[in-house]
Amino acid sequence: MTLALPLPRVRTLSPVLPVVAVVALLGLPLAPGGEGGAGPADALSALVVLFCAVRLLRRRQRPLSRTAAVVLGLPVVGLAVAAAGASSPGAALGGLGRYLQVFVLVPASVVLLVRDRADFRVLAWSFVGLAGWQGAVGVHQFVTGTGASYQGADIRAVGTFGPQDVMGMATVVAFGLVCALGLALGRTPVRQRVIAACSALALLVPLALSFSRGAWIATALTCVVQLVLAGPLRALKVAAVAAAAGVVLVGGFGVGSAMLQERVNSITQVKDAPDQSVTDRYTLWASAVGIWRDEPLTGVGLKGFPEHRDAHASLALSSGSDTAGAGSGFVRQPLLSPHNMYLLILSEQGLIGLLALAGGWLALLARGLRGWFRVRHAGPGLDCALVACGLLVWQLVDFAYADIGGPSTVLTAVVFGVVAWWALVGAGGREEALAR
Repeated sequence: MTLALPLPRVRTLSPVLPVVAVVALLGLPLAPGGEGGAGPADALSALVVLFCAVRLLRRRQRPLSRTAAVVLGLPVVGLAVAAAGASSPGAALGGLGRYLQVFVLVPASVVLLVRDRADFRVLAWSFVGLAGWQGAVGVHQFVTGTGASYQGADIRAVGTFGPQDVMGMATVVAFGLVCALGLALGRTPVRQRVIAACSALALLVPLALSFSRGAWIATALTCVVQLVLAGPLRALKVAAVAAAAGVVLVGGFGVGSAMLQERVNSITQVKDAPDQSVTDRYTLWASAVGIWRDEPLTGVGLKGFPEHRDAHASLALSSGSDTAGAGSGFVRQPLLSPHNMYLLILSEQGLIGLLALAGGWLALLARGLRGWFRVRHAGPGLDCALVACGLLVWQLVDFAYADIGGPSTVLTAVVFGVVAWWALVGAGGREEALAR
């Protein structure tokens, strides 16, 4: 018989916390006038991959199921072919490293570090928290006139990313809004759902002030998909609340409402007097298609689009995009990508690369929806299904208007990891789970 008193059981820290730290680092301000490349979060994401590898070796675990390994490893095929066809070893290594980070290594690490749906929700709330912080900074920029330049005024909300990554805040806020809506439509406690719903409504303001048409379109379509998946009754209730909030939040601004209306109207102005940004985008798309036709199967190699762009672009293409404000001076940024992820892959990696990457994404979407089908009527995982499917739908739609690049890109890698965990582990049952 022992007289020792029982010690309180200490709950082990979740291994997903390093991933949360990657998300949190994206809230740090970037150096004014920076080139908008890799940042501290990218460096930490590399450490997360290393931490995951060491953890697996120490535990001697079987890393992934066969299905997960195939889906997550599929992009490597196209990347290897495209790297072999790059114009220089430096371009091959740089492009290969970035693609592996965003679409293979970080997503696989997230899949391995998320233990259960509780960890999944921690990541989802971290997205909401980051979006709230960046959105608050963006609204302050609009109100005080310290944002990025837009139509001659420094009012565009860009958060801490600056004008060099003008889409960064819009992407972060959209991710947070999608996560908040998914959490609000789930079956978690009422208090959590109310907080999530209020967060989603609040994030509509900085999203509007980002003046990002691509983010608006992707968010609107994604929210519709989430509402449909949540059920028709909930969809009607939330749609009514969102419509009322939109009238109050946008119409009640007064200042800036005319600019917002003009920006919304410009979405449909692709033939009648489009602005220069629309003209540049369509010209870049045509150039990417022309590049792909030269090498339809393998593309011109990683990082090859800028080198071949001018040979296929019309005279309508401008020399660059003007950025200013938010603590930075005037900068003329060259147009080095087609601003369409599918066309970028097609031009640099050909049909092989596009089928490998997009095939994996479609597999994740199919398995994620299958998981939603299992929990749609009962079960505690509806919020996880709505968050994961919503994030993937948003990303797939946004890729029609944008591509990877800039400090916010690491968040895209985490998103694919979150989606992959639900699709390959969380939604499948024990037979699909990782060996622990």
